[in-house]
Amino acid sequence: MKIIDLAPGDERLITDLLPVLRELRPHLTEDVFRDVYAEGHGQGLRFTAAYDDDGVCRGAAGWRLVVNTSTLRSVYVDDLVTAAAARSTGVGRELLGHLEQRARDLGCHWFTLDSATHRTDAHRFYLRERMSITAFHFMKDLT
Repeated sequence: MKIIDLAPGDERLITDLLPVLRELRPHLTEDVFRDVYAEGHGQGLRFTAAYDDDGVCRGAAGWRLVVNTSTLRSVYVDDLVTAAAARSTGVGRELLGHLEQRARDLGCHWFTLDSATHRTDAHRFYLRERMSITAFHFMKDLT
């Protein structure tokens, strides 16, 4: 498996990563994704892709370095998804491990993510990977 970061403007963001990311975020169109990354990159948003030995993108992650009063310095994972056809093959574990190591390399105290309450398979995966449920995440629709 080859895991690489994709910079803004890299066409593989659209051709390779976006189809996998849309399995988690079906509302993302090419234009919306480009806009989000254009604005989000300035706020630290990065995307990392996991490719199999045949050069097919099997996993996608959106993440950022965050400094705040609760976690001090952490890597926060916005998105973590393995393509449906590649689930339970180790892609998620390798991608998660890669991002955890990135957090260590960046001098982080924590590695964090949110997972929607209905994503019980993802919760089992995170718990198996020794992550803990430490908070509730609250939202209010402003539209």
